[in-house]
Order: sequence, then structure tokens, then C-alpha cells
Amino acid sequence: MPDIEENGEFNSLQKAAIVVTSIGADKASEVYKRLSEDDVEKLTYEVASLPFIDINQVDAVLNEFYELCLTQKVITEGGLDYARTVLEKAYGPEMAKVLMDKVAKTMQSKSFEFIKKSDYKNILAIIQNEHPQTIALVLSYVTSEQASHVLQELPKEKRVEVVERIAKMESASPDTVKAIESTLERKFAAVVSMDLTEVGGINYVADVLNKVDRGTEKFIFDELSARDPSLVDEIKKKMFVFEDILSLDSMSIQRFIRDVETKDLAVAIKGSNAEVAATLYANMPQRMQESIQQEIEYLHNVRMRDVDEAQQRIVGIIRHLEEEGELVIGKGGEDEIIA
Repeated sequence: MPDIEENGEFNSLQKAAIVVTSIGADKASEVYKRLSEDDVEKLTYEVASLPFIDINQVDAVLNEFYELCLTQKVITEGGLDYARTVLEKAYGPEMAKVLMDKVAKTMQSKSFEFIKKSDYKNILAIIQNEHPQTIALVLSYVTSEQASHVLQELPKEKRVEVVERIAKMESASPDTVKAIESTLERKFAAVVSMDLTEVGGINYVADVLNKVDRGTEKFIFDELSARDPSLVDEIKKKMFVFEDILSLDSMSIQRFIRDVETKDLAVAIKGSNAEVAATLYANMPQRMQESIQQEIEYLHNVRMRDVDEAQQRIVGIIRHLEEEGELVIGKGGEDEIIA
């Protein structure tokens, strides 16, 4: 557990541990029943690691917890605008904003919980006839694996529109999310589960497309390129990162190394972790390895931006070679490799 600072600042897990130890064993056990195994493990560790804490610090944490509970209750019952008005009158504009921000994050992590443990076929059955924007919103809250399976099953013309909407999604009105969630939950009936943190975005859609089969990925990119080429470029940059070289077989690594500038390899390796560096060295001719290592010795004060650019150029070469069929990037879906 991180040391508690002299000014009495606690992280969120430490605050949760203080609350749990303050409400008594019976109530704490009820809280535990509603947590995931991972959360129980983390919280138990924090509870066991808590040092002696001044009663004034405990009171401050409990008061913050009470205010957040009250804020969430007001938001849930009256909506965001109503909650903001009530909180501003009670605590003033600055404190109201702090409370609203904290509770908004908590509410995000709870949305569409009933879907998370469901089979993707159930999700598909519920949302396949919805508007693409609704589908995009729902897929932004489920796991990338669930989303990739659902995406593959959607009609072709709808896939592209959904991917585009997920990639361009940044935020969604809590009231809108709540309304859609309520409607879908009624349809879902007995199915239970949930979570969210970030709604959609480039990183998320890249993660989804990394898991779909090659045919689906190609179709989506071909169609999306006609609408928004720059968006396709952004997604592709996120789909295979430099560290993913570790997932390539030796023949593929040896192939792309032949096309990479020596300077780019040196800069990229200097900024990489030991495992990636060792993998690259293991697939180079001895003379080339010695040359790269010698060049790295003379590299001083390399900017992180230069490292990123060198690594991105190498990733670009890898993706180009894959498109040409000269190497294979391991993918999920039905893209089987025949030796």
C-alpha cells in the first residue's frame, strides 16, 4: 500500500478501506457481497494495510463518502441538471462540480452492467435492429471481445456505420444512457452484468477490430476509407503497436527488419523495453546486431517523440508487408494459419 502522505491525502482504495472499517463487520460483509473477486482482493489488502489513522481524517473521509452518496441519489432521482442546482445551493458551485465529477465517474462504471456477463448472441439479439448510434453506444460499454463478435454478425452496411460512430464517440448524456439502458434491460429480462469507463473512441474501436477476423476488418476499412480516410489512419495506428512485435513469429520479424532503416531500428530499440530489444536482436544477423548496438552507444538525449516516430515507421512497414502478404500479424476470428 502506498504511504499515506503527511497532509492526510488518501487514494480512492484507501478511502474505501477506511469506510469499510468504519461501518462494522456486518455491514462490511454486505458490501463485499456486491463486489467482484478482484475488487474484494484489492480492498481486503488495503484494509489489512491500514495504519493508525487520526479520527479527524476518518471523519473527513466518511463525510466525503456521505456527500458522494447523497449526490448520486440526487442525480439518479432528479437528473443531472436538477442535481447540479441542488448541490450548488447546498455546497456552492466549486464543491458541486467536484461532487458531480466524482459521481459521474462512478455512474459510468455502472452503466449496462446487466450486459457484461451475457453471451454476445444475446446482445446481438437485443440490439441488432436498433439505430446504429444506439448499437455504437451499447458496444462502447461491453468488452472489446463481445463487441467484436457482435460487429461480425451485423449486416455489412451497418458494421461500417457503427464502427464510425464508436470511433467518433467521446461522451454521452447520462440521461440518454439511462433511458437506453432501461429500455434494453427490460428486453434483456433475466440476463445480468455490467461496466464502462470510457465511451467508444479510437483506442476502443482499435481493440475491437484487433479481435475481428481479417475479412471483416478489411471490409470495414475499405468502406470507411471512402468516408473518412484520416479516421482509418488513426485507427490503424492504434491497432498494432511497436510492443506487439513480440507476438510475431521469427520469420515475420526477420522479414520486416530487412526493410527498416538502421537508424530507425537503433532509436526504436533504445526506447523499447528489454524484451522487445532482445527479440529484435535475436532475429538479426550478428554483424547487424553489433552495428545497431554500436550506434545505440552513440545515441544521447534522444527525444521520446523521435522514438515514437521511429517505432511508428517500423509499425507502418509491418502493416504494409502484411497487406502485401509477406508476413502475418496474429489475429482472432476465423483467420486460420496453415503451416
